[in-house]
Amino acid sequence: MERKESQNGSTGPSMDSPAKDKQAVKAAVLQKDVGLLSGIGFIVGSMIGSGIFISPKAVLLYSGAVGPCLLTWAACGVISTMGALCYAELGTMITKSGADYSYLMEAFGPILAYLYSWTTVIVLRPSAFAIITLSFAEYASTPFYPGCTPPLIITKCLAAAAICVVVSVNCFSARLARYVQNFFTAAKLLIIFIITGAGIVLLAQGNTENFSNAFSDTPPSFGAIGLAFYNGLWAFDGWNQLNFITEEVKDPYRNLPLAIIIGIPLVSVCYVMVNIAYFTVMTSTEVLVSPAVAVTFGDRVFYPLSWIVPLFVVFSTIGTANGSCFSGARLTYVSGREGHMVKILSYISPKYCTPLPALILNGVLAMFYLIPADINTLINYFSFAQWMFYGLTTLGLIVMRFTRKELHRPVKVPVVLAGLMVLVSGYLVLAPIIDKPEVEYIYCAVFMFSGFLLYYPFVHRKVEWARKLMRPITIYLQLLMEVVPPEKTE
Repeated sequence: MERKESQNGSTGPSMDSPAKDKQAVKAAVLQKDVGLLSGIGFIVGSMIGSGIFISPKAVLLYSGAVGPCLLTWAACGVISTMGALCYAELGTMITKSGADYSYLMEAFGPILAYLYSWTTVIVLRPSAFAIITLSFAEYASTPFYPGCTPPLIITKCLAAAAICVVVSVNCFSARLARYVQNFFTAAKLLIIFIITGAGIVLLAQGNTENFSNAFSDTPPSFGAIGLAFYNGLWAFDGWNQLNFITEEVKDPYRNLPLAIIIGIPLVSVCYVMVNIAYFTVMTSTEVLVSPAVAVTFGDRVFYPLSWIVPLFVVFSTIGTANGSCFSGARLTYVSGREGHMVKILSYISPKYCTPLPALILNGVLAMFYLIPADINTLINYFSFAQWMFYGLTTLGLIVMRFTRKELHRPVKVPVVLAGLMVLVSGYLVLAPIIDKPEVEYIYCAVFMFSGFLLYYPFVHRKVEWARKLMRPITIYLQLLMEVVPPEKTE
């Protein structure tokens, strides 16, 4: 079909074949195919990653004893549920994809929304994607190197291959990506139920020694409690993932809050029960020295079938990577649609109905973040930015109660709940910086605000020379990837 250049420099369907054009334009939109079950699977699958199998020792380290550790996990579940309920109101009030980006745009305007998209699209999302695939690669390659650590080049190459596979699946079929997410979510829940069931059996057999003195005489310090919550909430991260794909959710007014109400308490109960199971066979000291708590648990309880635990950890990490890729691309897509990223990132493949350019960018940046020796350090320093935006977004919910009273609110949470989330977010931003101030936090802040150097000329002023430069590049990439601008929806 003949294609002509549009006024904005992109190519689109010509006016010579109205029937075909109508079909092409109709196809250029993300499909509303995410039902309640897929929504629950998306939330649960995004939250349950490698954290619950590896990181309980960090929460125990700062909690100081078994009792405070279990209370911290339960409290993290309550905090995540509170935050998710606030996002349920936001998601049913502003039914746009992009989560925090769309909400910050409505509440505070384009500048804060741009800083969020700049930080998240360029650093937070792709680096987290890279870390998840590295965890997958480490567990997948360990059986081939018994008694030693797999070579770094092997794990990074395997992680790069995983990125390519996940991005390809998401590029060629959103439906297949959802099926993959549901499958791996079921696998995660299966291994958690196996571990929990084993823990219940061991408790019934009288393995309660580690719970006899669950609360030590020396309570943890105020700063240590904050760091315990910080690590616990890292394992709970993902509770707002469904908000990134609101435009693809069937009946979001019903399915979005219902998926949140079902999914997050389910994950909270699973996390607490899994930690109880760990302490039935391991002392606090053994948990702290274990490189991967779930694997140590499997070696002691499931031998000679202990290999099932690392296998399911591999399933868990690849499922989380798929969810991260799926939702991260939607943020990039919405940012491009609003003009805060280059326009090509908002284009959609009419053949596959996926935001193909946004997915490719996320994968390329994730590949880039595989190069440094320790990208965990990078994401740790940037994590304070994530909680800063959580707090600002929840503050936006309170602000819009006064400034946007006309908006329909199918779900309305008590304003006190939003206020508590703002306070918790502020504490989690300041706690790690006050407890252990590092110059790297300054570097992260400088990077965030350096986005203004691009915002003023290219977004606010829209300098003509940049538009002339991007026009041929956009046309070339559009033809190369066979993508078109999305259908405008109101």
